[in-house]
Amino acid sequence: MPVATAASPWYKHLWPWIIIAILACSVTLTLSMVTIAVNHPVNLVNDNYYEAGKGINRSLDRELLAQTLQMRANMHLDELTGEVKLFLTGNSGPTTLELNLISPTQPEKDRKVVLTRSQSEPGRYIGQVTDKVEGRRFVELLGVEGDRTWRMFEEEDVSHGTDLKLGDEPLQGAEDLKN
Repeated sequence: MPVATAASPWYKHLWPWIIIAILACSVTLTLSMVTIAVNHPVNLVNDNYYEAGKGINRSLDRELLAQTLQMRANMHLDELTGEVKLFLTGNSGPTTLELNLISPTQPEKDRKVVLTRSQSEPGRYIGQVTDKVEGRRFVELLGVEGDRTWRMFEEEDVSHGTDLKLGDEPLQGAEDLKN
């Protein structure tokens, strides 16, 4: 490019084009980010925080019921077959249990498994998970005793071939509800 003189038009100078390129990149990236944000909204924010706050007390009541019933569970995920084996101890023996493996940040990775009680072995429950579940998960186990639902809820590192123990950690945030 030949050297521009002071009398030459603006478009023959280098710096106006550099400034225009920076502005064009900025506008392009901004429009790209807005398009991504609109097409892929984040589901981590709860709009109804008041209802979520009221739900905490309900879930603590269910966890206190599980603690009162002295519920404990030992769970094993089989890597090859996808079978979930759960051994339940305590003062409740429902015919079915609901196991929820909840991903903290990706709702599409949440899994719900219905576990049925074994006829031959009391306290043993069996279910089937359809795909591989690994990583940090909130593990929620729900059962019914009488007309009330109990709940065990813990954060665990889930991987196939390892045993998970539920009900072995103290219940956080329920100190005031015991009285």
